[in-house]
Amino acid sequence: MLRIQRVSILLFVGLLYATIVRSQGFAIRNNLLYDATLTPNFGVEMRLDSVWTMGLNAGFNLWDYDKAKNKKWRHILISPNFRHYNDTLFRKSFWGLHAVYSHYNVGNVKFPFGMYKDVRDKRRQGDLVAVGGSFGYNWWLTGRLHLEAEIGLALAYTWYKEYECATCGAYLGKKDKFFLLPKLGLNLVWSIGRKPEPRIVEPIPQIIPIPVAPVKPVVHEVPVNTGRAGQLEKENPVLRHISQYRPYDRTQTLRRDKAALYVHFPVSSSIIAHDFRNNAATLDRIVDITHQITADSTSQVKCIQIIGLASIEGGKDANERLSKKRANALKDYVQQQIATPDSIFEVIAGGEAWADFRDQLVEVQEAGGEQGVISADELEQAIKIIDNEPDETRREQQLRRVNGGKTWKYLKKNILADQRNSGYIRVYYDYVPDTAAAVINEASELLQTDCGECHHKALKLLEGVRDDQRAQNALGVALYLCGNKQEALEHFRRAAENGNEDAAKNLKEIERTLNRE
Repeated sequence: MLRIQRVSILLFVGLLYATIVRSQGFAIRNNLLYDATLTPNFGVEMRLDSVWTMGLNAGFNLWDYDKAKNKKWRHILISPNFRHYNDTLFRKSFWGLHAVYSHYNVGNVKFPFGMYKDVRDKRRQGDLVAVGGSFGYNWWLTGRLHLEAEIGLALAYTWYKEYECATCGAYLGKKDKFFLLPKLGLNLVWSIGRKPEPRIVEPIPQIIPIPVAPVKPVVHEVPVNTGRAGQLEKENPVLRHISQYRPYDRTQTLRRDKAALYVHFPVSSSIIAHDFRNNAATLDRIVDITHQITADSTSQVKCIQIIGLASIEGGKDANERLSKKRANALKDYVQQQIATPDSIFEVIAGGEAWADFRDQLVEVQEAGGEQGVISADELEQAIKIIDNEPDETRREQQLRRVNGGKTWKYLKKNILADQRNSGYIRVYYDYVPDTAAAVINEASELLQTDCGECHHKALKLLEGVRDDQRAQNALGVALYLCGNKQEALEHFRRAAENGNEDAAKNLKEIERTLNRE
């Protein structure tokens, strides 16, 4: 009895201490599984910092279950513990260290899972100490109430007096032993004192008034990660996102697309000459761009559009075949340099480039023709032939007769030269959507308002991307505006160390304000 009194005094002191420090963050708990053994129990826990707590659990059973059979599990138990929460205090998972002391008088009790078989027909009275670890997880129910599951194991040592049976009580002597002591808990937990750090799990039904902050933290949107392809597009206009893809039709004026790349072929040839005109630089760029994108896990080449072209002069069927051969030659060249599947190529025989040819005539006409060589009227006549004659063969024949053939001679020398040797290339890409940036930027817009509800909504959004380094400054701003200044400073420091200028400014201003307070 004296030993139980000493333990009761120790328990009272622990409770008194926890009550005094509850302003630091405080919770009480009850183990429902322990209740099932008809053992009253409770626990207290206080905050040490943002992730560590110190606590004390106790259980006491001071009555006999069946006096006639001397069936009893009389005991008092106290268990101090330390916990480390893997997220915000009192939230999500944790691991812990615990010690146990118990004074007990147990006999004629059948424990589950075949444990402690000796006390089914014997009685033991003694003491127990143990040290061990545990792991647990929290589920929030509402407000300050949450449910907590915990499992653990400890190395225990006990010393006791043993009696022959539970009813007769014949003394057998003193004994001691080491054994493994399991820990199992299903706790109802109530947080009191300082309110836990805000993690919004339910929509807030009304606007929460936010005190006017002494400083307005700075937050800006973060750039969206478009992968290596998006970076290359800035210096290589030949690249376009797949959303900008448009199928080719022969009314398109390809020469107006200055961002595309052109490979040149000798007259009537479909063989790629690497050293012909500026082919070397063009082909090397295509291969390099394609290689960099295919090597990047966050972006990919979706389509390489290749259009082979031929001059309007000559037989239509022959030019059609020539343009197809030129397009296939470009595809084969790329595949020889980089292993790329056929599925990403769109190979098109553009045939005779009438749309480009007409555009060039208009361009010369608008410049007033070429004095002493070809007039604007001659060019106007040629343009009308193109517009009014649908048959391409007869169209060419009519152009050859304009002004006794002089106009055709000019066109052949000054315009058709490039048309005889062109192949058009455009590369389309896609990238893994940067959903984290979208969330951060949405939250940043909310944080720039004076709406308290918006600030809490932003905090909820940012919790989902809290491990993204780009979110640290916005997360600090959200926490600060929602009243959690100390945790806000931690995120500002993390972002500032990573080079975020907004975070460095916020950290400096808020620390200065807090020092004044």
